Parts: sequence; structure tokens; C-alpha cells
Amino acid sequence: MKKPRVAIIFTGGTISMTVDPRIGAAIPSLSNDEIMSLVTNIDKFAEIESIDFGKLPGPHIGPLKMMELRSLVLKTISRDDICGVIITHGTDTLEETAYLLDLSINCEKPIVVAGAMRNSSELGYDGPSNLAAAVCTAISPYSKNKGVLVVMNNTVNAAGEVTKTNTLSLDTFKSLEFGALGVVDNDRVIFHRDVINRQYIPTDGIETDVDLIKCAAGMDSKFIKYSVDTGAKGIVLEALGRGNVPPKMIEGIKYAIDNGVFVVMVSRCPTGRVLDTYGYEGGGKQLRNMGIILGGNLPGQKARIKLMLALSLTRDMEKLRRIMEQGEYYENEI
Repeated sequence: MKKPRVAIIFTGGTISMTVDPRIGAAIPSLSNDEIMSLVTNIDKFAEIESIDFGKLPGPHIGPLKMMELRSLVLKTISRDDICGVIITHGTDTLEETAYLLDLSINCEKPIVVAGAMRNSSELGYDGPSNLAAAVCTAISPYSKNKGVLVVMNNTVNAAGEVTKTNTLSLDTFKSLEFGALGVVDNDRVIFHRDVINRQYIPTDGIETDVDLIKCAAGMDSKFIKYSVDTGAKGIVLEALGRGNVPPKMIEGIKYAIDNGVFVVMVSRCPTGRVLDTYGYEGGGKQLRNMGIILGGNLPGQKARIKLMLALSLTRDMEKLRRIMEQGEYYENEI
């Protein structure tokens, strides 16, 4: 029986790194073939096609590079001979790239993002294991129509739900709110639940001038005003608790909205959605009445990606609000 064909797009990250003895630190150095040579017996399950995108550490991948990667993924996944696409990626920004791809690609074939927490010079290098699990996921018919999946440490998570929770643990990627979709066990993927209310934003563009500001006790408006004055088209606020800010930030929020800057509010809490529950000064009800957009239970970094894509599609306030709040506060499609 003919084996399924999987394309692996290598972008770099820790999975491609070794320690350079001259500087005593890890840098991208492994070739695609060198990485794949460590993924033993994978040829028994699938034909692998390697595609080189670069040797970029996670922090070097920004929104424009993500969109470039998206174009390559779209081109590759559309081929009839490819059953799924895997992307290797640095873990620092992996969740942002995965979420951007999930929001902007509507495809039934599996798209899987994987990486490594340890480089190949360290004991317990996890790159080959994660790649093997990613291949098992990509070739499974049960992985279809689930959007972009993140596979690390034999755990399968939805791109829209997963986040990096620890700086060094192999099981760093977790879906804190709802838990993993499934696991890879005995060389096959087993799903325990499905993805509900996955969103698609039909755009080929991105607005990069979107800032992320985290709220803390006693903060004022200077960062918000600076963002507006330096050309931000959107601002994501990681607010306190249920969706509240210190009173001194209200002036800046009003300044942003009055100047046509879209402001989206999420919580700095790791789980739970924002809502206009509180009516005191700086409370969610006042902010909602001012024109702030609620960002559901997304973390700030993902809300920023979503706002970037949404702003490339529309600058109409009501349309933008429906895109950002769909699934949480609106049931209507775009």
C-alpha cells in the first residue's frame, strides 16, 4: 500500500540548534536531513518531503514572516500528493504563528506545528520524538478538519487554545482552559475531543502596527498615548481580572478611541474570558460603553495576531467588533 506523503517545512528554532563551543550557546546549525536522520523508522509510516524555509530562532519570526510562511503552507497543502503539512518552529513564538495560520487558512488537511525544548547538544533532545509524533498526527484521517494542531511531548493541542506555560519543561505547551485535544500513543493519534467554534478570517493581508500593553496596579496612560502618537492602528490591553483597568488608564483609552485606534481588551489572567461585569471607574462596563472591544479568553499575544488579521480585512467598527468577539459574544458569521 502506498504510504502517505507529508511535507515538513523547516523554519529553524531549537529543534535545529546545537551548542557552538566558541560562544557556549545554542545556535541554528542542523540541516533538514540531519534532523530527519534522527527520526528513526519514520520511513515506515510516511514519505517525507523536506522544504527549507530558513534557520530562524523563534524571536526572529514576526507577522510578515508568518504571512510569508502562510503562503508557502497554502501552496504546499493544495497539492494532491500531500496529505498534510508539518512546520518546525521555535517555541518562543510558535503559538502565535500557529494561531495566525489557524485563523487565515481554511483547509481540511492537517497542518501541524512542532518544535523542541532542548537542542541536539543536550541530553534528552526532544526534537526527533516531537517530529515523529507530528508525522503520526499529520497522516491520520482523524486529524482532518481540526484546524492547525500543535504537537509537542506526544500531546495534541488546538492552535487557538494552546500556550507556552514554562520556560524549560518538555510539556510546556498546554491548553489551560479546556485541555488537550488528544495524544500520540503507540505511533497513532487518539483524539478525546473536537474543536468547537473555530474561526476563519478570510484575508491575505496583515496590519502590523498593533501594540500589546499589559496592565498592572497603578498604571497610567503614557504607554497608550505613546502607541497612538507613534501610529498604532490597534492596541490590545491585557487588563486586570474580569476586564478592568486602573482609573488613570481611562484617559488613554478614550484618547485612543477618539483617534480611531481600535482597542481590544483581554485579561492578564491565564484562563477565563473578559466581560463587562463591573460598573466602577475603570470597570468593564465603563470601558465597554466607551467603545472597547472584548477579546474573550485569548491571551494578549494571540489577541494581537487576531486583531492584525481583522484590521487587514476591515476598519469598520461594528464589523471589526463582530470578528473579534465572534464565538464569545456573537454567534453570527463574518
